[in-house]
Amino acid sequence: MSSPWFFVTLLTLIAIVSPTPLAEARAFFVFGDSLVDNGNNNYLATTARADSPPYGIDYPTHRPTGRFSNGLNLPDIISEQIGSEPTLPYLSPDLRGRKLLIGANFASAGVGILNDTGVQFVNIIRMFRQFEYFQEYQRRVTKIVGQQQAQRLVNQALVLITLGGNDFVNNYFLVPFSARSRQFSLPDFCRYLISEYRKILLRLHELGGRRVLVTTTGPLGCVPAELAMRSRNGECVPEVQRAAAIFNPLLVQLIQQLNSQLGSTVFISANAFSMNMDFITNPQRFGSMLWARTLQWTWIMYQIVEPVPQPRRLRLLGQFSPE
Repeated sequence: MSSPWFFVTLLTLIAIVSPTPLAEARAFFVFGDSLVDNGNNNYLATTARADSPPYGIDYPTHRPTGRFSNGLNLPDIISEQIGSEPTLPYLSPDLRGRKLLIGANFASAGVGILNDTGVQFVNIIRMFRQFEYFQEYQRRVTKIVGQQQAQRLVNQALVLITLGGNDFVNNYFLVPFSARSRQFSLPDFCRYLISEYRKILLRLHELGGRRVLVTTTGPLGCVPAELAMRSRNGECVPEVQRAAAIFNPLLVQLIQQLNSQLGSTVFISANAFSMNMDFITNPQRFGSMLWARTLQWTWIMYQIVEPVPQPRRLRLLGQFSPE
C-alpha cells in the first residue's frame, strides 16, 4: 500500500512540473493507487481502507478522510500550488455541478498496472474502470459547458498518475513463490509491467490527457510494511529495492519514447525514488523533521505516533530505538 516516505517531498515533486505553466490548468485529474486516493475506497466494500486512525491525524479535521496519509496527500498539495480547491473523489456524492469543473480524483488504493494486482482487496477501482469513470465524467461536464468547452477543459488540465508499487508489494512479492514470481524473473516482470503501462498511458492520451505527471515508484524496500515483514536489521529490503531500481529507468525510457512517438512532451516523469531516498539517508537536510535514529519495525501496523512540529509534513509511524 502507501509509504509515508512519499509525502515528505511533495513540494519538491511539484517543482519538477514547474516549467509547465500550472496557472493555465483549469482542472486537475488524478489516477492511480493509495498514494493519491483521496477517498474513493471509502465508498467501496473493500479491505483497502483509510477510514480509521492514525490516518488523518494531521488533516485539518484531525479525522480520517480516506487518504492513505496522516494528513494532506500529493493531490492536495498540487491543488494548493495551482491555486485550486482539492479535487473530490469521483465516487463522492458532492462531486456535481460546478464542482466537476475543478476536476476529479479517480484513484483507488490497492490497484496496480495489472488487473490481478490487489485481488486480495476484493473491490477496488482498477485502471480500466478509472478510465471508464473518466469518460463518464467528460459526458457529465459536457452537459454543463458543452462539448467544445469540456474538451478544452480536459486537454488543458494537469493530470497525475501514480502506479507500479502495488504490482510489486501486493503481487510479485506478496507471498513467497507468488504466481507472478513463478511466471517471471524480476527483470522480465519489470519489462512486462512497462509494456502494460504503455497501454495505460496511451489510453490516457486518447482520453484527452495532454499534461501528465507520471511518478516513478518510491523506495519500495523501505515501505514500513516491507520492513516489518522482511527486514531483519531495520534496513531497506534489498530485493524489493532492486525491483524499483530496475523498473524506474524503464519507465523513464518509456516516457521518452511515448513523447517522441506523440511528437510532444505529454508525459513528465517525476523521480520519487531518488527524492525519497535522499530523505531516508539524509534526514537532517529536511529541517530535523525526524530524529536521525535507526527505525525498528515490530509490527506491520505501526506501534506509536511520533509527532513532527512542521505543519503539513510527515508524522512517522513506528518505534524509534534509543540513540
